[in-house]
Amino acid sequence: MSRVPVTLRSARTTDVRAIRDLVAPYAERRILVAKDPVAYYEGLQQFVVAELDGNVVGCGALHVFWEDVAEVRTVAVAEEARGHGIGGLVVDGLVANARALGVSRVFCLTFETEFFARHGFAFLEGDPVSPDVFRELLRSYDEGTAEFLDLDRAKPNTLGNTRMWLEL
Repeated sequence: MSRVPVTLRSARTTDVRAIRDLVAPYAERRILVAKDPVAYYEGLQQFVVAELDGNVVGCGALHVFWEDVAEVRTVAVAEEARGHGIGGLVVDGLVANARALGVSRVFCLTFETEFFARHGFAFLEGDPVSPDVFRELLRSYDEGTAEFLDLDRAKPNTLGNTRMWLEL
């Protein structure tokens, strides 16, 4: 890897192919959920990318669920760039975005519990929202919301994942 600093920036439409390429090996290992290209374009404003020497080497998204809750999702780093702090840069950037939006709690569903714990996330137990908000969130078409709510229909996609939480 180069000594040129990694740049974190908002994703652009021209980054979708690189984001999909980053996610693909994780989706093959069932660590991340594969998505159709249209889903990346529809959610593009949620993504940040880490760029090194003009190449996208990391990505992640922040999806707002409710007034005070968002999810860090789709965090991926190129295999050759792992272990250099890029994933941490992405997560820290997404958490900063959550703060800027006024979100006070950030959720993640992950196999990488030690990584997220180093960034302040703790294990989530119990109900993350009030019953009234829960009922509202049930109206969402987003599968990540179903995972957040720990709905039975989402369990086949989340087996082995751990729900974690960060209070801002």
